[in-house]
Amino acid sequence: METPNQQPGRLEHFPISFFAMVMGLSGLTIGWEKAQAVLDLDLGITPWLIGVTSTLFIVLMLLYTAKLALYRHAVIQELRHPVKLNFFPTISISLLLLSIAFLPVMNDVSRALWMAGTALHLVFTLYVVNIWIHHEYFQVHHMNPAWFIPAVGNVLVPVAGVPLGYQDISWFFFSTGMLFWLILMTIIFYRVLFHHPIEERLMPTLFILIAPPAVGFIAYSRLAGELDAFARVLYFIGLFLTLLLFTQANRFLKLGFFLSWWAYSFPLAAIGIASLLMFERTGQDLYRYLGLGLLTLLTGIVALLLARTAIAVRRNGICVPGH
Repeated sequence: METPNQQPGRLEHFPISFFAMVMGLSGLTIGWEKAQAVLDLDLGITPWLIGVTSTLFIVLMLLYTAKLALYRHAVIQELRHPVKLNFFPTISISLLLLSIAFLPVMNDVSRALWMAGTALHLVFTLYVVNIWIHHEYFQVHHMNPAWFIPAVGNVLVPVAGVPLGYQDISWFFFSTGMLFWLILMTIIFYRVLFHHPIEERLMPTLFILIAPPAVGFIAYSRLAGELDAFARVLYFIGLFLTLLLFTQANRFLKLGFFLSWWAYSFPLAAIGIASLLMFERTGQDLYRYLGLGLLTLLTGIVALLLARTAIAVRRNGICVPGH
């Protein structure tokens, strides 16, 4: 049993990357919403998924706010860390994803979450990019797919923004996200091909490579309203990257558990939802089976991640120095 003296220490080392859990659960929620719409079913699970995801976000926000109040220096250290810095936008991304999840059921709540998430994400994007430009300590080996997180957040904005009526704002964020996706994709492949391999604990973040084109396809479909050539290019880039990473399954299965395992969840949700959207636009059953298959796989992975995270927390494997 932990003593009162131990508990504050764990709060001090509470990682910002915990918010990746909200991204994963939000992706699962939106995925099942989409699947029910495609199959014309109501499984009655949407309120439960939204409730669990929202509760998790609130709990994590309370804990991280407490960390900010009690251990401000620890938060500042994360803001200056070359890897952890990029996880701060997971807070605003969580708000945007919750906005998408609430959109079919509570429009006013969705709008409030979207406005808060969009404004906060712009702040995070400007802050992170300023750090990238004016840094004094980054090295090539610091580069990893987690750097995509701010870009992914930008391309998420149109998914709820367009239905809510914010067309130009959505185009602005989509364009920003696409710009940084192209820049960072070039840098990450240079780093992977010509420098030391990504360290083991960050290997799962390679799945983040799937998210920008997959989410970009969904967002662009909202903006353009049709399945044109550019939309197809985005979808098939995401699908190729998914296949590429699946061919490396043995490598990922050998990894020990880290909180970075949650990087598997949201990208798989994104390509699964994108596949269901492709089915809606083309009517080809291949995309429906692919989307449902990915969603089924995602459901199993999220269940595993929840169990492994709970075990790690109970065994003091998370919220410790150096994690």
